[in-house]
Amino acid sequence: QVQLVESGGGLVQAGGSLRLSCAASGRTFTSYGMGWFRQATGKEREFVAAINWSGGSRVYADSVKGRFTISRDNVKNTVYLQMAGLKPEDTAVYYCAAASGRGSYSLGRGPYEYDYWGQGTQVTVSS
Repeated sequence: QVQLVESGGGLVQAGGSLRLSCAASGRTFTSYGMGWFRQATGKEREFVAAINWSGGSRVYADSVKGRFTISRDNVKNTVYLQMAGLKPEDTAVYYCAAASGRGSYSLGRGPYEYDYWGQGTQVTVSS
């Protein structure tokens, strides 16, 4: 089992940047592929980015490609989401998630592919 705690959210103007962090504790961090999802008010949770256990493979949603970067530090047991060129439509609660087993390398895009979730951090982008 792994516990996930997100941080780094906040209020930023359009065009600005934020870096989200997700600290993991518990089982060996490299046992997990990691993902970031977001959920805006009244909408379903949607995939943002995923990274495999080693950090060697990454995928992004089309809506954030070229603006967001997912990375991980397997010494610090932390996954990051660097967000640049933020838009008002990026406003949402952002969640990190961990996927074990096959999920450690499969770069899942569906919430059902992840086993553990953090509590979320709010990102608000003003126009």
